[in-house]
Amino acid sequence: MHVKQNITKNHSAHTRDMTQGNPYSLMLGFALPIFLSQVFQQLYNTADAFIVGKNLGTNALAAVTSSGTLIFLMISFFAGIAMGAGVVISRYFGAGDEEQVSRAIHTVLAFGLAAGVILTAVGVAFTPTFLVWMQTDPEVLPEAVSYFRYYFLGSLALVLYNVCRSIMNALGDSRRPLYYLIFSSVLNVVLDVLFLAGFHWGVWAAAVATVISQAASVVLCMIHLMKKGNVFTVEWRKIRFHREMLLEIIRNGLPSGVQNSVIAFANVIVQSQINSFGRLAMAAYGTHAKIEGFAFLPITSFNMASTTFISQNLGAKQYDRAKKGARFSILAAVLSAEAIGVCCYLAAPHLIGMFDQTPGVIELGVRQAHTVALFYCLLAFSHAVAAVCRGAGKAFVPMCVMLAVWCALRITYIVIVMHFTHDISYIYWAYPLTWGISSVIYLFYYLCCDWVHGFDKAEMKKK
Repeated sequence: MHVKQNITKNHSAHTRDMTQGNPYSLMLGFALPIFLSQVFQQLYNTADAFIVGKNLGTNALAAVTSSGTLIFLMISFFAGIAMGAGVVISRYFGAGDEEQVSRAIHTVLAFGLAAGVILTAVGVAFTPTFLVWMQTDPEVLPEAVSYFRYYFLGSLALVLYNVCRSIMNALGDSRRPLYYLIFSSVLNVVLDVLFLAGFHWGVWAAAVATVISQAASVVLCMIHLMKKGNVFTVEWRKIRFHREMLLEIIRNGLPSGVQNSVIAFANVIVQSQINSFGRLAMAAYGTHAKIEGFAFLPITSFNMASTTFISQNLGAKQYDRAKKGARFSILAAVLSAEAIGVCCYLAAPHLIGMFDQTPGVIELGVRQAHTVALFYCLLAFSHAVAAVCRGAGKAFVPMCVMLAVWCALRITYIVIVMHFTHDISYIYWAYPLTWGISSVIYLFYYLCCDWVHGFDKAEMKKK
């Protein structure tokens, strides 16, 4: 085992030790590149929607925007495992165990390769079945099938990028993912314009542009990770499943994967209900999701910083420092999300109109924004405490909360309400209601339970 000081000293150019220095400035410095990278990540989807809507019309826009929930369902489980790997890597990096860091990195890369192949096969084969099950409008279905199938052909790149980003973030490096995303996002926009406005290809070309751009970012990530002489140096011959490490990654990542899948499944159910209202409702709901994606960025940024910070510091057994980081990340996420929510509420007509000028789309999109935007603080709080739990090795807690509230309760509410009244506004209200309930549960857990010693208890069980 190597001491932590050697790791930090030798590899400070590519990693960040978050167990030393001012915790607030460290977390802000870590979160800012993540925020910017998330902006460019969102541009992947937004560029597709904006350029498709302007060049191919409302049906094509509905096909692209309605795809978000299904795509998230397909990749969310594997993304959760990557998050679990990030927690494991952060913990060993904070503890100074260079050998275990390397073993975890090569194991999760092997997992990513296998998962990408599986996701490609399932996504391409079952795309029509999934879309029919989601009650996709028959007018939209052919273009949606085309878009999905080409998108899922790039599943390997999609999964591997999530894995590479988790590795770099776990080691405290949030800048390089930003640089790579800037490049790939610009490439995505250029290819969208070229394929759709220049060559006048169909909606499938927007998916191809995204896949090419995502693959480019993976190549850049791997070039960096394979540099010699670093704690994270990747070697092809070492990429394999280490049984004990794989079990530890799954133990930390499986709850996050299940949690992501649960949320995605609930959203697919919601999307299927939205689809029953027709193509205008589909376009409005999907467009609002793009806008909400930007509003969610500060939450994601502080949460990723929080998970890495807490994992490293609990690995180093700096408990008070971990608590300070948790308080700061929760407060920052809640305040920034609410500020953006107010802006979304006020500017909703203009934001929806950027994507589609159809009056029906704007009316429904604004109605949804005015229902949920002012409750973003609750959404932020729930996700912030969930990030703290994951960083402390307590990923099982947010999994249970999301399964009970964001899946079971949300779906039950929608099914019952839609049985009595076919009013889309009640679907919109499902979100703030479940955000509020989960926030109360998370507040109780955060204040009353011992989340700080999660890793210590896990080590005691091993012994």
